[in-house]
Amino acid sequence: MINSVIIDDEPLAAGLIRDYIEKVPFLKLKATFSNALEAIQYIEQEEVDLLFLDIRMPGITGIDLLKNLKKRPAAIFTTAYQEYAIEGYSLNVVDYLLKPISFTRFVSAATRAQEHINMVKSCRPQFQTVSQQEFIFIKTEYKIVKVDLSDILYIEGLKDYSKIYLKDNSKPIFTLQNLKSFESKLPNDRFIRIHRSYIVSINKINVICKNRVMIAQTDIPVSIGFKNNLQEIVFRNS
Repeated sequence: MINSVIIDDEPLAAGLIRDYIEKVPFLKLKATFSNALEAIQYIEQEEVDLLFLDIRMPGITGIDLLKNLKKRPAAIFTTAYQEYAIEGYSLNVVDYLLKPISFTRFVSAATRAQEHINMVKSCRPQFQTVSQQEFIFIKTEYKIVKVDLSDILYIEGLKDYSKIYLKDNSKPIFTLQNLKSFESKLPNDRFIRIHRSYIVSINKINVICKNRVMIAQTDIPVSIGFKNNLQEIVFRNS
């Protein structure tokens, strides 16, 4: 059962979504809010799997709500405005429903959300025991991909997202996970943070020169704050 919350300041729209939820067997409505600010505390404290979220609301927008949540459930935007579709994509929103919403379209979005949520839940044990495994699962765009640790060259952090560079791949993998989350998941005997924007695979370092390292023809800076980490690795393996 997917625990759902409606956040919409339009009573008619919220009522329609409530009726739709009651007709879908795998959805369970936990709460309805007309204001995004009122919903934040509930979402952070309760077990919420899915948000049906309007964008333009009093207080803060639905987009701002998602950006500020520490515990972010899956979300489906329910809005009358098409111009937010790109930003919704960047936030990994499961689907984007334009009002007026038909029941057929609603069921399609709900089914997509169910598949997404089930996939994420099934992957959680791998995230918790990553130090004992040879791979991690990465959420990118609308899918989750398996990445072998041995294929990772380095990870670059860019504000709210990261780029994972792999051997034999010309293009990096983009993910909304930040660098700090990778630092806690990756085994510290194989990966090292050398800069506020970079984690590198120790085995993939070809050259160390002053305040830089070379990995696969890429020059990566080493910041003063993380230089001791790198020196410890050098001394340990020399």
